[in-house]
Amino acid sequence: ETMRVAVVGAGVSGLTATKCCLDEGLEPTCFEQSQDIGGVWRYTEHIEAGRPSLYPSVISNTSKEMSAFSDFPFPEDFPVFLPNAQLLDYLRCYAEHFSLREHIKLGTTVVSIRKHPDFATTGQWNVDTEAGGKQTSYVFDAVMVCSGNFSEPSLPLHCFPGIERFRGQYLHSRQYKHPDMFQGKRVLVVGMGNSGVDIAVEASRVAAKVIISTTRGAWLLSRVFEHGYPWDMVLNTRLMSLIKTNLPGPLSWWLMNYKLNQRFNHENYGLQPEKRYFLPVLNDDLPSYILTGRITIKPGVKEFKDSSVVFHNCPEEEPIDIVVFCTGYNFSFPFLEESVIRVENKHASLYKYVFPTNLQKPTLAVLGLIKPLGGIMPVAEMQARWVSRVFKGRGANVSPPVSQNAAQTGHILFGLTFDEVLKTEWVVYLDTLASFIGAKPSVLGLLCTDPWLALTIFFGPCSPYQYRLGGPGRWEGARQAILTQWDRVLKPTRTRVPAGSSSSF
Repeated sequence: ETMRVAVVGAGVSGLTATKCCLDEGLEPTCFEQSQDIGGVWRYTEHIEAGRPSLYPSVISNTSKEMSAFSDFPFPEDFPVFLPNAQLLDYLRCYAEHFSLREHIKLGTTVVSIRKHPDFATTGQWNVDTEAGGKQTSYVFDAVMVCSGNFSEPSLPLHCFPGIERFRGQYLHSRQYKHPDMFQGKRVLVVGMGNSGVDIAVEASRVAAKVIISTTRGAWLLSRVFEHGYPWDMVLNTRLMSLIKTNLPGPLSWWLMNYKLNQRFNHENYGLQPEKRYFLPVLNDDLPSYILTGRITIKPGVKEFKDSSVVFHNCPEEEPIDIVVFCTGYNFSFPFLEESVIRVENKHASLYKYVFPTNLQKPTLAVLGLIKPLGGIMPVAEMQARWVSRVFKGRGANVSPPVSQNAAQTGHILFGLTFDEVLKTEWVVYLDTLASFIGAKPSVLGLLCTDPWLALTIFFGPCSPYQYRLGGPGRWEGARQAILTQWDRVLKPTRTRVPAGSSSSF
């Protein structure tokens, strides 16, 4: 009889989880609490509780070739980095193309997921849902948690002395939608993640002044990288990955330092990060906005006064009207019992960031709870391909070690601190999971049979289609998709061909 799987959430991870279940002959039911699919990529003007919230100008940080699901390339006329509305279009096409809609129950909240009384033998779960005030109880053979981590804002006000006497306005970045609120105001942005920098840049076009306060600094990557190519197609290659993972730490740090300081010296711009491990921030405007005085970078906040702020190591006060806290998100699983996944100070103990380490049966998995330096969609998809095979009993050899020997296998306690980078090299992580299911491409093997493809795979971008060349879930179009990836990048930009140049790509 068919194995029934509950999928929680219909965002990027939930959609691909549903598809991978179908590919493996499992029977998925996907529960989505809001009225439509798309998760973080579905923009709504008003902010819904328990749901991610975007500002309308959000653009993907990773290029379309490196963010695509591995058997479903983006349309060639889509821009290289995607405005949120087009990314949502893509997700809708994906759902349409693989007939996922009939497996998704919209407007349905998962209230609780508890172990079935005979969990020890069956590995089953009791799932309670609520829709339109009506409760329903199900029993599922397995569960994929795809609820994301952008719903519960983290706003540690106790870390900001004097905020209670501050008379201006303050908000979390989750509440930000449009820059008109900053018209003529003096704005302080606290925190230097992607949202912080985006909001500062947008605000600075209308505000009287904008300050970014950062304790740690950050590397700044531009979407437009060397020779105008997308950053991830240059940096996320098998060759680069080999270099990064095999060089001694200090050398690899020096190399990264050198590469990222070529465009501008981070120290001169007050941005040089203090920590070795980092998740760069992506923004094309910040350096020029610092240079033109629209944005000033300051250290961490020491304290707030009535209408001003004092920074560490800076004697003078800065008058401020409005503060945007870009302090990130907490992640939590309100529908799960504590015993299933323990989250302690932003750490969860998950084998390969996916399977809870203390379950006797690997029948519950968490997807998309990872922040790699690279596209999240191919990662969530690879996790789903692996998980659906473990559920089916095809990948039994990789089920996580049970907790009693966790003491010896200390390596399974992965930190999930979101503000530090999970030190997972994107290509290495994808390769690891791909090798679990037998879908990792063999560059050496291909050298003999298809040398051109082998060289493209090794020296070129590690695009997701590589993981569909062989193994379960092999896709006929994979080779073609790899060999035409640069055409799809150049199609939307080479829109005017100067006379006398070769018109072919």
